Amino acid sequence: MMVRATIRVYGEVQGVGFRAWVARKASKLGLAGYVENRPEGYLLIVVEGDRDRVEQLLEECRRGPPLARVERVDVEWGEYKGDFEGFEVRYSELELPR
Repeated sequence: MMVRATIRVYGEVQGVGFRAWVARKASKLGLAGYVENRPEGYLLIVVEGDRDRVEQLLEECRRGPPLARVERVDVEWGEYKGDFEGFEVRYSELELPR
């Protein structure tokens, strides 16, 4: 069953390589979507794909990469829309090279 999930990861999750780590895990699982740091201090992941694989990614996010300290993970399940072709890391304007 194909699904969409909006995942918010809270804790020490910015500046620790979490986005690249999520992108590698999601791509390996064949999932599509994006990950970005939010100015409020959490990590936002919007992902689509097979529910079992999305749940695998969710479990990985509860642990996080070695330098992260995950305090809480919230997930909202939704209908699959097919909006994405691959998985990407989104950067804020301040992070992009000039």
